[in-house]
Amino acid sequence: MEHTELRTTQETEKGEILIKEILAKIEDTKFKEAHDDLIKTQEYFKQYDSSNEYLSICLSLLALTDYLEDKSKLRQAFALLQDAASLAEFSKSTTAKMFCEFATANINYSENNTDIAYRHYNNAKNYGLICDNFEILGYIVSRMKQIKEGVSFSLPTQSDPLVSLVKIGRSITAQTDINVLLKVIAEETKIAMQADRCTVFLYDKKTNELWSKVALGMDNQEIRFPADKGLAGYVVRTGESINITDAYNDDRFNPDVDKTTGYKTKNILCMPIKNNNQEIIGAFQVLNKNNGVFTKSDEDLLVAIGGSASIALENAQLFEQQKELYKEQKLLFESFINTLAASIDARDKITAGHSTRVKLYSMLIVDALNLDAKTKEIIEKAATLHDIGKIGIRDSVLQKEGKLTDEEYKHIQEHVKITHNILQQICTNEDFKQISEIACSHHEKYDGSGYYRHLKGEDIPYGGRILAVSDVFDAITSKRHYRDKMPIVNVIDILLKGAGSHFDKNLVDVFLKIPSDKIVNVFLTESHMKFKAKDCKILSKYNLLDIYRMATEQNISDDEKNIVSLFNYYYEGKQE
Repeated sequence: MEHTELRTTQETEKGEILIKEILAKIEDTKFKEAHDDLIKTQEYFKQYDSSNEYLSICLSLLALTDYLEDKSKLRQAFALLQDAASLAEFSKSTTAKMFCEFATANINYSENNTDIAYRHYNNAKNYGLICDNFEILGYIVSRMKQIKEGVSFSLPTQSDPLVSLVKIGRSITAQTDINVLLKVIAEETKIAMQADRCTVFLYDKKTNELWSKVALGMDNQEIRFPADKGLAGYVVRTGESINITDAYNDDRFNPDVDKTTGYKTKNILCMPIKNNNQEIIGAFQVLNKNNGVFTKSDEDLLVAIGGSASIALENAQLFEQQKELYKEQKLLFESFINTLAASIDARDKITAGHSTRVKLYSMLIVDALNLDAKTKEIIEKAATLHDIGKIGIRDSVLQKEGKLTDEEYKHIQEHVKITHNILQQICTNEDFKQISEIACSHHEKYDGSGYYRHLKGEDIPYGGRILAVSDVFDAITSKRHYRDKMPIVNVIDILLKGAGSHFDKNLVDVFLKIPSDKIVNVFLTESHMKFKAKDCKILSKYNLLDIYRMATEQNISDDEKNIVSLFNYYYEGKQE
């Protein structure tokens, strides 16, 4: 049969409903029924799903269902999962990949391969954060916690109210991401209430709106609506709880949503979420009790769940506010640093951009060393500020055209000490102290003959040793008042001869092995030439050592001569 795309929203939603019904049967240990439904669902998707996304999901669930029904079918289950993984990769579907990881994790958990299971649950969680149309993120997080707590795998996961409360409390306590928390609370509440669906809405006082996170297609999206609309709006506005036993015979229910989605709402329990001050901060909306209608016991359980949930939600919101404040402070700090660096550029136009290029070369070294993000950020800030002390150097020296006298050279050397003194005055934490130490050590030499503290070898901060290579490289590859750029062969010769005396040899080796296209990209920040794609591809195959070898050897091919010429074309910055 020729496949076509899932053509309409209705067909997609029908498919999602089928999968959710199958998940419910697996949870209820109705494995034979789930298996039969999966076979039928596969046939349904063969008509529409050319991407193979839903076929992959069906294979993943078939593997899980068949294994849970007969655990001797372990090998067959893994064979199905392999096919499911291939289809998921082909479809490029995050949801299909999530189900494959989810099924693999469950099987491994049941086999007591808890380390492997945890890894696959974590993969599934990461996919679920991107897209969780099937609302299994809470289940996944719960399983991960069970593994950590040494709980054995079992189905079904429903438990008595007291156990449910403990489980929900454990699931949400450590969560600080508000979006994940909303999903986890909804999923855990759904399981505890033995319901088909649950949505947790938060009340935004500033806009007088209710909002939550839903997964639409491949993107997490926020839904918002006025707080005076719908059942959730009613309970937030009045503080009353609503327990509707027959939705279609209750005037307060709006059936239009069901008509759009194809979902059949039978009964609803909607209740406000209150904090410790009895202020309403949101609402639960729970749909379709699995067996019968919601009872007074369900209402009491939901009130108890709300008590735990409200604390977690308020903590998460506070954490989000702190993160936003930190972002603002970080932006302000970075703006301050860039302004300081720009003040040096303003004093001497011919060296303008030096600090930026030193930063870029340093970042290339840091990336080649695969240093962690925090170290990278510290070195980046130090590189930006490494010459801030030049603000204390006389213009007559800083901007002098020609060779400096001994007295002038000693004066300009003072800039590193001035850098240290300035940055020490604005130290705000331990990280900034490191920035200060690195920035003022870029003129130290590995043999101890540098300045201003005459540090030697490993006593020089690692970031300072990185800056030393970057600073010298940029200084001699940039135009100055008194000279033009140094030929690239001479530049590399200086680095090679200085390795072990001026520079940390390991860092010179790392720098000279960086692909030359990345070095050229830094050159282009001052020449404003355009890097042709074909030239970039050619130079990406060679590093500075290769360029040096080809430029210094006598017997090289015409192709190698062309590569050297190509590199020099961009290095010299001369337009055709």
